[in-house]
Amino acid sequence: MRHHPTHELMSVFASGELPASLSIAVAAHLELCRDCQTTVDRITQQAAQQEFTTSSTSYQQDHEDDFADMIAQITQDDALFDAQIYSDKAVEQTIEFKGQHYTLPRALQSLVLQKPQKLGKLTRSRIDLQEGSLKTSLLHIEPGGSVPMHTHKGFELTLLLDGEFEDQMGKYQIGDFIWLTGEHEHTPTTTTGCLCFTVSNDALQFTQGISKLLNPIGQFIY
Repeated sequence: MRHHPTHELMSVFASGELPASLSIAVAAHLELCRDCQTTVDRITQQAAQQEFTTSSTSYQQDHEDDFADMIAQITQDDALFDAQIYSDKAVEQTIEFKGQHYTLPRALQSLVLQKPQKLGKLTRSRIDLQEGSLKTSLLHIEPGGSVPMHTHKGFELTLLLDGEFEDQMGKYQIGDFIWLTGEHEHTPTTTTGCLCFTVSNDALQFTQGISKLLNPIGQFIY
């Protein structure tokens, strides 16, 4: 994959300060991207080290060493590692769109999906996280489907969970974390179909053809 969260976004994620929708998106991406997993682990370790080193007492230093030894012993316990793998497999869940079953990342499996809304080859199930202007959804596009040419009044985050799509900026594969703003204009199109996790904070702005008629009510449909 070529598209990842920025280092700044991962730092805020590691600190636990992201809104739930964006935190879920980053967590799901980390399940699919080992490089970003490593980056977040490093950010977390650096933050922890910085926190520990703010105290100058030798008492704290002694306890840091004890804590590090304890963590090392825990992570060397193969039985614990095997149990975690078993647990991950046990909670796998699937979702169906148009007869196609998809396995969701663990970060998404506890979310409650609202009734699907269908428009042509697009099906959207909203996820109500009660975050005001932030709107979160699962978006399914059937093979041969597309979203009309548009830009964005705010930002639009798309995490590609399955399948593929492409636009004027390139082709995207599973795990790609795509952050777009009003600086971007595109027409996402898929040949084989795709499933995406999306977060946006304002309406799309359609820029071509008859779809421009939707712009006056865009605030109600994004």
